[in-house]
Amino acid sequence: MSKIEICALASGSNGNCYYIGNDKEALLVDAGLSARQLQMRLAERQIDQRKIKAVLITHEHSDHCRGARVLGKRFQIPVYLTKKTFLAMRKAVQPETPRWFEPNQDFQVGEFLVTPFAKQHDAADACSFRISYAGKHVGVMTDIGEACDRVKEQFSQCHAVFLESNYDHDMLMNGPYPYYLKQRVSSSRGHLSNEQACDLLQDHAGAELHTIFLSHLSGENNTPEKAYAVFEPLSTTYRIELTSRHGSTELVEI
Repeated sequence: MSKIEICALASGSNGNCYYIGNDKEALLVDAGLSARQLQMRLAERQIDQRKIKAVLITHEHSDHCRGARVLGKRFQIPVYLTKKTFLAMRKAVQPETPRWFEPNQDFQVGEFLVTPFAKQHDAADACSFRISYAGKHVGVMTDIGEACDRVKEQFSQCHAVFLESNYDHDMLMNGPYPYYLKQRVSSSRGHLSNEQACDLLQDHAGAELHTIFLSHLSGENNTPEKAYAVFEPLSTTYRIELTSRHGSTELVEI
């Protein structure tokens, strides 16, 4: 029987990288780790790095792309991104042989069908992804200012989702960030709060959805305990997993 295994190799403002693989091939979404860190975390999960066929980049912020150039060269794999994202990246991290995609246009990478879709975030051409294989659909949905119709539609089709649960509203508003940064984070081009992410789950989950990874938790404006507490009432319906800013999650079979 065909299966997908997924994990978060890193998730947070200090680096993001998500793994989606089958028995023979795998993709990474985002390259916010150094190549050395990535190799260590793949080894921790006993993942053969030769399975990885490509990296998909969501947007140009450094916690999502700082390793793109070196990773593409060291693993000898293509790096997929939009032209606008490429041009907005620092030249030092631009991949040497980029492969372009257009938002809202599916493309194939090996055995995986990739559906990139535009989202609201303060970046040049930010996209999230739904990745499909053998009738299973995995969403990587972080760095979302608000759940627009595209996000809701793609979310409703997933079996598992890496879902942003970035901040606790009270911690953000009472915390050390300057006013302009609080406004940016909580704006429609910023990030999803714990409550906004939970609303998306409650209102737009499809019948096949069973696993949620709470992702991209802020180190300053959230805690794993606060994020999980918001979702805990739904934990009898869904498998709720916490990602970490400091390490990888266990592999979960979808």
